[in-house]
Amino acid sequence: MPIVAQSTETTDWVSRFADEVIEESERRAPGKPVVVASGLSPSGPIHLGNLREVMTPHLVADEIRRRGHQVRHLISWDDYDRFRKVPNGVDGVDGTWAEHIGKPLTSVPAPRGSAHPNWAEHFKAAMVDALAEMGVEFDGISQTEQYTSGAYREQILHAMKHRGDIDAILAQYRTKKDPAKKPQSQKPVDEAELQAAEGSGAAAEDDGSSGSAGYFPYKPFCGQCEKDLTTVTAYDDDTTELSYTCTACGFAETVALNEFNRGKLVWKVDWPMRWAYEGVVFEPSGVDHSSPGSSFQVGGQIVGIFGGRQPIGPMYAFVGISGMAKMSSSKGGVPTPADALKIMEPQLLRWLYARRRPNQSFKIAFDQEIQRLYDEWDKLDAKVTDGSALPADVAAHSRAVRTAAGELPRTPRPMPYRTLASVADITAGAEDQTLRILSELDPTDPLSSLDAVRPRLDKAEAWINTHVPADQRTIVRDEPDAELLKSLDEQAQGSLRLLLDGLADHWSLDGLTHLVYGVPKVQAGFSADATPKELPPEIKTAQRSFFALLYHLLVGRDTGPRLPTLLLAVGQDRVRALLGE
Repeated sequence: MPIVAQSTETTDWVSRFADEVIEESERRAPGKPVVVASGLSPSGPIHLGNLREVMTPHLVADEIRRRGHQVRHLISWDDYDRFRKVPNGVDGVDGTWAEHIGKPLTSVPAPRGSAHPNWAEHFKAAMVDALAEMGVEFDGISQTEQYTSGAYREQILHAMKHRGDIDAILAQYRTKKDPAKKPQSQKPVDEAELQAAEGSGAAAEDDGSSGSAGYFPYKPFCGQCEKDLTTVTAYDDDTTELSYTCTACGFAETVALNEFNRGKLVWKVDWPMRWAYEGVVFEPSGVDHSSPGSSFQVGGQIVGIFGGRQPIGPMYAFVGISGMAKMSSSKGGVPTPADALKIMEPQLLRWLYARRRPNQSFKIAFDQEIQRLYDEWDKLDAKVTDGSALPADVAAHSRAVRTAAGELPRTPRPMPYRTLASVADITAGAEDQTLRILSELDPTDPLSSLDAVRPRLDKAEAWINTHVPADQRTIVRDEPDAELLKSLDEQAQGSLRLLLDGLADHWSLDGLTHLVYGVPKVQAGFSADATPKELPPEIKTAQRSFFALLYHLLVGRDTGPRLPTLLLAVGQDRVRALLGE
């Protein structure tokens, strides 16, 4: 199929990769579906850094679909990886989880209380649900199923036959490793290929095991203890007889590799084998897999042994969260896509990945910054609607709100996130009070049902309840602060009188905004409509003092939610009482 000319709407990084991928796919496999790929290891919670491994090819695949091409986005679930360690914060069935280290992830029991059959399925399930909410279409491939069904038998025998060639390629990159140096990694290292140093004292190597019997790019799981703490001691190319011993339990056996399905190729061989097997044209890799001598670079040479070619593979940078530089799923408590989707709509999360090139790092906010991000998103939405947005911003917005399959469900009436959060904070989730306040934001178009502001309201309420510390929550005073009211000077009393006199006529979000900002201006002899350029610097100081006074009288603190929202939430009668009328 010829390349479809791109419109000016899609002059972004996604379109540029789509052009390149379509052209390369036509060269390699004309007339066949374009194949892009991701790989995820369900060794623990799959976090927001891992999501970039999926979103980068998803966005490219979706653009290719929009142009009318057939495309497959493969997600290889690396569930045949070894269980390396118990992630922090994850409870097990019992307290002896160390006994499972070295087994395939699909042979490890699921965490306590899980409805899933094993460890891998438990952590895959949360990611699958999150991807569905985000509109990500993919074909999932279980590496456990692939290996144990014998799907890769030909490739395994081929790798063993050409182990000398593979070893020669890997030898170019082997260096002595400093055990004190740990590479940054956002994607858990697949250690199914490591010569097991744990418990055996053997040297760890990331590209297969070499010993007196030679180099072997394949590692069996033990037939007795199921662990990969095994060493291949002999292999016969003609009969495919393979002998191994297990350093964990002492078990040893000889098997016919052309009938044996309980083991896997080491990572630096497994990955390029899959490129060739699946015909992958595009697959990104993290910075940890893209450095000199890394698995992506080495795989580019090994893939030729399997008759394939290296995919187009952009490097993607780390994703952080507010307050953290980077994430690692080997540590417990890192936010997952499911965590993010509890407090933000899928459109916003998609946009964060779509608007930045893969090699640009960015942060996802779980703190107050989420309110600013939502403000930025709503401004972009308005600009796209009125036609004033830049082409690249239009493209990022389009990729956030819809896929080739259609538009994602959205909040019918998207009120400002910070307003919804403030209302949820003040009302503690009381729906009748929430509806009253939101209806008064714009009296000319009152809200008739909270369904119109969902799911954004629910996301904002979840953020307030789970990410705002208790000491920052808003608690409206039960009684007026009589002592403070009595101590006010004439100017402060005058400012309160101006506010109270204007409440009835300004009881809407815009009206109260105009009123609270206008009081200090009027007191200083200026018009309430005067712009900052027309006012002396002292007015800003007066406004800050006035706002602090209102916060103290209403909630007993120096700061709080935006005052117009707070006033609406408290209600006119109660505001008058607390301000001493």
